[in-house]
Amino acid sequence: MAVDIVYETHSISQDNEQRQASGWRGSELSARGLRLAEELGQRRRGDGLAAVFASDLTRAAQTAAVAFAGTEMPILLDWRLRECDYGDRNGMPADDLHRDLAEHLDVPYPGGESWRQAVERASGFLADLPSRWSGSRILIIGHVTTRWALDHVIDGRPLEELIKADFAWREGWEYRLEP
Repeated sequence: MAVDIVYETHSISQDNEQRQASGWRGSELSARGLRLAEELGQRRRGDGLAAVFASDLTRAAQTAAVAFAGTEMPILLDWRLRECDYGDRNGMPADDLHRDLAEHLDVPYPGGESWRQAVERASGFLADLPSRWSGSRILIIGHVTTRWALDHVIDGRPLEELIKADFAWREGWEYRLEP
């Protein structure tokens, strides 16, 4: 049986508001981010979810905790859902980092990983889902890497295309992961 997946990005962090590329750096949610996380919870609480999975980075874990506070919803953190590790460039200005994304499709950031390595890591998480969550509907709260893994693994989109496309934020994406 398939796993139905709802994907949401983590809420707005302090780094987002300061236009910094967090990567693996911890960044708390901003005041606006906390409000948006509450809205995410209101939007998804009656959505038939069996569990919530989130990256273990502060901004994603905090989004899940705020969104589902006071509920019995299991929240499971997984390091494989982390953003790309920009290594020495974690925390640098986002505009500077994003200027050369394609250069790091296969070449790791200094002290970090490449986008392909990050997507492969997140794809390993997706490969494990059917063993426990087959026939379930789950929510994943993550980052750009997470969405690219979903688009690549489930929809077959090449990373060479995804790295050039606009992220085009919205309130949730829906996927069906067939075993």
